Amino acid sequence: MKVLISLSSFGAAETGRHGQLWCTDLAAQAGADGVEVRGELLRDAATELPALAGRAAVYSSPEGLWSPVGQLDEAALARGLQAAQVLAAPRLKMSIGGFGPHAHASLPRLQALLQQAPGVELVIENDQTATAGTLCAMQAFFAAQAQAGLDLGMTFDMGNWHWQGECPLQAAQALAPHVRYVHCKGVQRLPGKWVAVPLADSAAPWRAVLRALPGNVPHAIEYPLVGDDLVAVTRAQLAFIRAARETTA
Repeated sequence: MKVLISLSSFGAAETGRHGQLWCTDLAAQAGADGVEVRGELLRDAATELPALAGRAAVYSSPEGLWSPVGQLDEAALARGLQAAQVLAAPRLKMSIGGFGPHAHASLPRLQALLQQAPGVELVIENDQTATAGTLCAMQAFFAAQAQAGLDLGMTFDMGNWHWQGECPLQAAQALAPHVRYVHCKGVQRLPGKWVAVPLADSAAPWRAVLRALPGNVPHAIEYPLVGDDLVAVTRAQLAFIRAARETTA
């Protein structure tokens, strides 16, 4: 099992100050098996993406696949695929955005567009929104795409379910057959909001969730990595995820 670092884990301020190439080098020094490059944190995509070519396992697009009215956003998909191809990243991660029953007719078009981009696998993430972050929405999407002849996999974010009041364990049990990538994210509840924390500090049943998910897919740290010695902090968290996955296999 490979353990990656989502570069958002270093925080927008740190990543903005140093750039994602610097963060990628830090992740490598700490022993990560790869990184997830974040589209929303790119300062100058035209120069940063080529500089990161061959270093990323995943490109994360901040855009949804469907507009709020259920129209397939072909331009957003094209931007994501192009970025992944420049990076030579084998996976593109996106949310479904405004997908609903009215969007089913556009699934064959999605399939055709993906066939034009060999070498990049699209994986769908549960985000923190009502349209793309509930168990009902995810189950409806994966049923519809299968019926349309697609075989898309899922990025299962362990923490995002809480933003919509969903049970992560129930989601893991229901969606495990689709999961091809796991975002490891603990959560705590602060007054009025949820926040991401390391798994060891999580208020959620993260061990049970990991046991319900496939163990042979890439896992990524996606919670804050902070400290005076970021390499040491990152190395320790990588070791924690690897050990946790071994004990929940």
